[in-house]
Amino acid sequence: MSNHRRVQKRRMLVAGAGVAALAAGALTVSTANAAPEAPTAKTLSATSAAELASKLTSDLKSDAGSYYDAKAKQLVVNVTDDAAKEKVEAAGAKARVVEHTLAQLTSVKDTLTKNDVTGTARAVDVKANKVVVTADSTVKGAKLEKLKKQLEAQGAKAELKRTNGKFTTKIAGGDAIWGDGGRCSLGFNVTTKDGKPGFLTAGHCTTAIASWSDKEGGEAIAESGDGKFPGNDYGIATYTGDTDHPSEVNLYDGGTQAISGAGEAEVGQKVTRSGSTTQVHDGTVKALDASVSYPEGTVNGLIQTDVCAEPGDSGGSLFAGDKALGLTSGGSGDCSSGGETYFQPVPAALDALGAKIG
Repeated sequence: MSNHRRVQKRRMLVAGAGVAALAAGALTVSTANAAPEAPTAKTLSATSAAELASKLTSDLKSDAGSYYDAKAKQLVVNVTDDAAKEKVEAAGAKARVVEHTLAQLTSVKDTLTKNDVTGTARAVDVKANKVVVTADSTVKGAKLEKLKKQLEAQGAKAELKRTNGKFTTKIAGGDAIWGDGGRCSLGFNVTTKDGKPGFLTAGHCTTAIASWSDKEGGEAIAESGDGKFPGNDYGIATYTGDTDHPSEVNLYDGGTQAISGAGEAEVGQKVTRSGSTTQVHDGTVKALDASVSYPEGTVNGLIQTDVCAEPGDSGGSLFAGDKALGLTSGGSGDCSSGGETYFQPVPAALDALGAKIG
């Protein structure tokens, strides 16, 4: 495979999180005391929805999170009081009254993370209005009892779910990149803070492997640079030779997806992942700011999805359209039985590394 094709596989799309409007029609009653009909919600693209969500939630003290209803093409905003409900509906989104604010649930998640149990993941599920703690197959016996007691202390704000798999990083590996002792996947081609061509991948890849080749046992084409794992899971490598590095993601069907920049993921958003082991798979964003406790340590601030991944897909591209969203970190399950995968957000990685897409 040529260097050009290899880099192309690493191109990724970042989907702009869209916000949708809810048509909440009030029951029409022919009396003078009938309640006024709620404003009709707007139909929004994912990108427009994300922009509206950001504006609305930043102004609401009772903010309880939001998500994009991709089927209805509406933005749904959780609120905890009638005043906020009216403001959300007037702006063209659907308001949903819930019990807990996002700040309350985030506090619960942070508390559980401080006392984390290896083999668990924690995220605020805005649709359920709870913190969902997922425990893998290694959490049993005393570990499971400890976890249950922690959740019981949080009452209705948290719930436990199980996964049959095991939470692991996916190192083994869009295009394959090979290093001494492992294989990962290239995420997105970037320009480093020094103005040199490079690429993003997972931090658990660059912190373990010093140099990279485009084939097993081949000559090095890139050297690992700054990165962080655990805590976060991002890393950067700088090309050392004349390697073609288009801003694209390999779609493994003979085509590529051009990437124009980075974007923030939105709950409910449809996304695509490209990786060197399982190639291209689609799914949905389930939660943001998730924390996963791998055997190597805990990683925070991750995008939780129902997209599958397997060893070797690590560092690969999560995208929506022409926007880069995330870098494959890890998860549970596989692409035969299904599973869930977590991604390091690209915007946070770019900010930390001083790099830019392209």
